[in-house]
Amino acid sequence: MARSKARVYACCALMLLIVLTIIVCIAVLVRRKCPDDTFSSAAVAADSGKCSAIGRDILQKGGSAVDGAIAALLCTSVMNPQSMGIGGGSIFTVMDSSGKVKIINSRETVPRKFKSDLLTSCPKTFQIVAGSPWIGVPGEIRGYEQAHRLYGKLPWAVLFQPTIKLAREGFPIPQIQGRYIPYIDRNETLSLRKLYSDKNGNLLKTGDIVKFEKLADTLETIANHGADAFYTGRIAEDLIRDIQEAGGTLTAQDLAEYRVTVTDAWVVPLGEYQMYIPPPPAGGIILSLILNIMKGYHLNSASLVGEQKTRAYHQYIEAFKFANGLKNHIRDPKFSSEKMAQKFTEESFANHIRSLISRDKTHDSQYYNITPYLDSMGTTHVSLLAEDGSAVSVTSTINHIFGSKVFSPSTGVILNNELSDFCGRVDNIFPGEQPPSSMVPAVLKSKSKMLVIGASGGSMITTGIASTLMNHLWFGKNLKEAIATPVVFVDSENTEKFEPAFDKDLIVALKALGHKHETANHFYNVVNAVEKEDGCICAVSDARKLGEAAGY
Repeated sequence: MARSKARVYACCALMLLIVLTIIVCIAVLVRRKCPDDTFSSAAVAADSGKCSAIGRDILQKGGSAVDGAIAALLCTSVMNPQSMGIGGGSIFTVMDSSGKVKIINSRETVPRKFKSDLLTSCPKTFQIVAGSPWIGVPGEIRGYEQAHRLYGKLPWAVLFQPTIKLAREGFPIPQIQGRYIPYIDRNETLSLRKLYSDKNGNLLKTGDIVKFEKLADTLETIANHGADAFYTGRIAEDLIRDIQEAGGTLTAQDLAEYRVTVTDAWVVPLGEYQMYIPPPPAGGIILSLILNIMKGYHLNSASLVGEQKTRAYHQYIEAFKFANGLKNHIRDPKFSSEKMAQKFTEESFANHIRSLISRDKTHDSQYYNITPYLDSMGTTHVSLLAEDGSAVSVTSTINHIFGSKVFSPSTGVILNNELSDFCGRVDNIFPGEQPPSSMVPAVLKSKSKMLVIGASGGSMITTGIASTLMNHLWFGKNLKEAIATPVVFVDSENTEKFEPAFDKDLIVALKALGHKHETANHFYNVVNAVEKEDGCICAVSDARKLGEAAGY
């Protein structure tokens, strides 16, 4: 009898084990059954396919999300050196695998000494601002160091190796980099022109082989000896000498005293999501205000039909005008109160602004309290989601195309022109202050979804992200379609500029409501994003910069 019971129990246990095995197998198969254009484990969306792949490879070697992001950024510094590099600064938004979010801010700062009349030389209309007076103290490498110290897994030096190899051996100039080389004219710094010239003195072009050998040496030294080698060692001495010979005011003390700030992210409820954004001087409060205003209109796919589409875009443009009017309140919190800035993220403030938006007309600039400022451009962004659920959204910049256009021949570093971001925003600046920024590396998380998103394009950063989120979360477009949707950019003078493929009938309808329209020569909005839903990861690098995501 006892033997029979034992057989029954054994059979039951075996059956239970078989059932559990089948359930696990089905769960794995279902989880892994992702569409061909998605990934099941991790993904990176950088400005170029090469840099996305380098970030992915770091993840597959056991690297953390931050490791992958740093490697992708270093790669971008040679694939798109007109946009970013170690002569600039960055802002990381990092979510660890437990869901905790930190902001690592290594944006450039005002040097101890600067020209007292610097702001009086700000241009009155949009133009590229070049020259040594506009160079801020670069924080990029200190930012990488701090991020790696907090979240890194692989050895520091491993993150640098792929880019050192690219820089030393050379590669064909990609189309995007080649597009901007003509911005280096004969009247600019000769050292930068020499970097991009052949043996006959002619500027290189797309497809020609370019090498960054001095930069490779600098990166190798930093890889082997740490960030201090850039801020206090021989590299620092050479860099400061080159900057001062070009007329700049940076000193060795400026580099040695540079510090990164680590803070908690600001959290903004957005429907089913919690949106994590960096505080000022980043542009997160502007993005949150626009989205909170638009959230109150209860948009959906029907909002893209007929008069509803005109009304939705009218309200969207009006929201941007009010947001532009508030940009002069974005300052480094060490030099201003955060309370006013935090007010802009509250729903009650968005409700008030929404009440001021007229249904069928627009207004003059004073109505929105607009203060004209200098529109900026440039930058790069990397969005990354790792296998353990951690995520990095990081935006990096040297500001305008090729930054200040001051090139350090001793180190291979192209310097930023970040101080020009103060133009039109403030009446005075202070040593150690970070300029206001449009950068918004963001992470959106719900119970079942995650969206890592950010953009490059200076003042068009907010435009690109807001357009993508509105089209994706409310209008029902998939992530790729949402990023590709043509944008309308509202400049600092309340003039709308429509991307070439923008709906022509809609433009006519908006003009009838009193909106000002002007043709733009260039659009710099580039959004890179990674989204996880139902166990599948969709990664999109914006086609505007010929980007390509990578994952596994």
